[in-house]
Amino acid sequence: MKKKMTFFLLLPIALVAFWFASNSRAATETPEYKVVRADGKIEIRDYPALTVATTPMSADGMNGGFGQLFRFITGSNESKEKIEMTAPVLIDNTTEKKTMSFIMPQATVNKGVPKPAGNAVSLSNRPATRFAVLRFPGGRNAENEKNAIAALRAWMTAQKLTVKGEPLFAYYDPPWTLIPFRRNEVMIRIEKES
Repeated sequence: MKKKMTFFLLLPIALVAFWFASNSRAATETPEYKVVRADGKIEIRDYPALTVATTPMSADGMNGGFGQLFRFITGSNESKEKIEMTAPVLIDNTTEKKTMSFIMPQATVNKGVPKPAGNAVSLSNRPATRFAVLRFPGGRNAENEKNAIAALRAWMTAQKLTVKGEPLFAYYDPPWTLIPFRRNEVMIRIEKES
């Protein structure tokens, strides 16, 4: 009787653990980068060249984009090929033309990324880049993003780093991830130090 009871108590825990493991960021490909320097929650990182699929977002920068990119990776492309989801999702909402991008998995890049069907999604190559990166807590909202940018810019100014562009946001987790467990980052391109 005790063995049955233990089994029925442990089964839900095992199922939840399996679900989290298979749906977590640990199960998702992320770009490899080299940490050049770290200071608390801030890192200077060197990223390799990346191929990204990009689509415009709505004017408020809070909606749209994801559906177009999701359709592209689930077969709405000229090869009708499914492409693995990667992390993070990149959001550039600091310019007039707000965009969302998915990083293409390395295996797909190696064999050739299929062309998107239609004009909603475009492909581009981003060169290898050095970024100053701040990890910040909470959900995706304008206040959190504004505070993260201010904190990173203040640190960069104190470090006398040269900025080379506008902030980019990296969101690693699916929307059902509890807010305290989310990984969010703001990234600002910088000049390589000599």
